[in-house]
Amino acid sequence: MPLKTYVEYLHSLQSMRPNMYKFDKLIEDVTTNPATRRTVEGHGWTFKAAFDNEHKDLLTTKSHINGKTISRYLSIIQSAEDMYANSAMKRLMFHLTGTCTGGRCAGWTALNAMFVTTFEMDRDLKTDYHPRFLKWLEDAQDRDITISGALTDAKGDRTKTPSQQDDEDFFLHVIEKRDDGIVVRGAKVMICGVAAANEIFILPGSGYKEEDSKYAISFVIPKDIEGLTIVETRHPSDRRDEEEGFDNPVTEGGITQAYLFFEDVFIPNERVFMCGETKYTGSTVGYFVMPYRASIGGCVAGQGDIKIGSAILTARTNGLSSKIFKDKLVQMNINNETTYAVGIASAAKGKKHECGAWLCDPLLSNVNKVHVATLPYETSVIAQDIAGGIAETGCMPSYQDFHSKKYGHLIQKYMRAKHSAESRARAARLVEWVTIGGGVPGCMHGGGSPDGAKLFIRGFSELEKKVTIAKNLAGITEDIPEPKK
Repeated sequence: MPLKTYVEYLHSLQSMRPNMYKFDKLIEDVTTNPATRRTVEGHGWTFKAAFDNEHKDLLTTKSHINGKTISRYLSIIQSAEDMYANSAMKRLMFHLTGTCTGGRCAGWTALNAMFVTTFEMDRDLKTDYHPRFLKWLEDAQDRDITISGALTDAKGDRTKTPSQQDDEDFFLHVIEKRDDGIVVRGAKVMICGVAAANEIFILPGSGYKEEDSKYAISFVIPKDIEGLTIVETRHPSDRRDEEEGFDNPVTEGGITQAYLFFEDVFIPNERVFMCGETKYTGSTVGYFVMPYRASIGGCVAGQGDIKIGSAILTARTNGLSSKIFKDKLVQMNINNETTYAVGIASAAKGKKHECGAWLCDPLLSNVNKVHVATLPYETSVIAQDIAGGIAETGCMPSYQDFHSKKYGHLIQKYMRAKHSAESRARAARLVEWVTIGGGVPGCMHGGGSPDGAKLFIRGFSELEKKVTIAKNLAGITEDIPEPKK
């Protein structure tokens, strides 16, 4: 079928079996329920933009399988230029939605990771995972589906491996192997954008040793598969985001997280892409985090663009020139372009894998993750500083109060400054939205923790090479090894 329209995307979600819950209630329709509607609308922009003449070249590409035009979110990244488009597209999506559309990004990155891993397993072990994966991917492209990605397990006691836990369900695992598939039990937690997805791509959550082989699994499932229960998490802006009017940004967007509970779920063989191959779990996680951590610099740069614009708007409605804040605005732009540029550099310094996929530079992608865990917070502080207390302290009346027949005129009178009260309220609400509300992406832990990224950085830093450079420049010929512990 051709690319889905926005309406067709909504219908695809409405046709699925309801199995999502929030506030102890079943969500009958994710496209209309207040708990999930904004997430669906935000992700829907990826379908709208694919038909927009200004954006379609960024949102679409050609399938490497059959040459058809497909959503970029279902493509295999095969060049540095593909990664540049990845970052640019994610920055654009923030401009269009005001928030994260990670329910597509993580799934896209997951399928790219398993494209490489299935190739390597078939090459080394003579398995048949790669053609199985390609068959599924071509079908997914033809159906133009939305795919979320799931890595994080519940983990239990962090000092113990999966097989050492007092409850083996803390990590998603195989409980039965059949001729036609596998049965799994356990959970994946804090998974982004599931409400907006048609399918969920599962990856191992970490690198595992041989004794943990039953946890070394990867597969893809329809979101409404039997035996899967999904619980949407609370969000700091739950109540504010459900209120209509200027208490939502004019653009459509909102991100949600979910817990996925697998209770003896059967996965047919054609959707299983790893089952017990522990040797490949660590590299799979690496293949996921490299492009994800590179391109998340585009996400936070797009969010930062909104912080800058909304802060300036709020200041202007108060009668203040942005020139007063020129040094702060310069710093905000430096923060934005640093995360964006390091991600682009990671793509540029990458290399092509023998399977055809493009692998980002691991050092730079993880350096970017550390920047993403710090610089956007500094940008948020500056945005709140420029906008003033109205955007940060929660002291703005609700939309309903703003238009109250009893006292709305008083609110509007005393909220007016240089410009109208409503413009001031809308600008301030947008600052709030992108600094402490539903527009905030996972800066600290999205794509993994900064401490996890630092482990990669230590591994790829080539310290001894730098020591050799220093010795040569200093004229030192004596052997100076690292002291033993």
